Amino acid sequence: MPHWLDLMLQSLGPLLVAGLRFTVPLTLIAFALGLSLGLGTALVRLFAPRPVAALAWLYVWIFRGTPLLVQLFVIFYGLPSAGILIDAFPAAVIGFTLNVGAYTSEIIRAAIASIPKGQWEASYAIGMTPAQALRRTILPQAARVAVPSLANTFIALVKDTSLAAAITVPELFQAAQRIVAVTYEPLILYTEAALIYLVLSTLLSGLQTLLERRLGRYGGYLEARA
Repeated sequence: MPHWLDLMLQSLGPLLVAGLRFTVPLTLIAFALGLSLGLGTALVRLFAPRPVAALAWLYVWIFRGTPLLVQLFVIFYGLPSAGILIDAFPAAVIGFTLNVGAYTSEIIRAAIASIPKGQWEASYAIGMTPAQALRRTILPQAARVAVPSLANTFIALVKDTSLAAAITVPELFQAAQRIVAVTYEPLILYTEAALIYLVLSTLLSGLQTLLERRLGRYGGYLEARA
């Protein structure tokens, strides 16, 4: 058996364990919290009074305009200078949640804004309150519009979790770094880590396609092709 293949097989277990213990939970927790934060921020920007909406805009501006790695460093390495100590995994969750929340808020805001005004008026005509119209009519339609972009954000988050290695979270990429420190085979190990991320992204892309077809609009391109 070639040396490179033997090394990949030996290291596959530790890499997968690190992925299952840290990469997957980090992705799921951060995306769920970030999506909730993004929805709240989008609603605030659309419907809240201007001073409150301005604060939401400021949050989005900061976290969309600064690198994710810098945000993680500020939370994990910077906050201790202010007396705030956060462990590596919770710091990563906070950093990714705030970053995802900023991006998903813009996706959701644009999706809500894309729904025709007539949908609101039709809801009011049958006696719905603004909150009922939003919940029962607008958000379900906006979800269809937002699904592709939100799915892309989720796939990007899977890969971005590799940045958590920089703040000592022992996820998949840091597991590869530790094996490299022992074997001195960076090309083989980093290639293997990249392949694992590629497989995960490919599987998620397939699920995204299925979800888009299920939520596709009648008469849309995906349905016509199917």
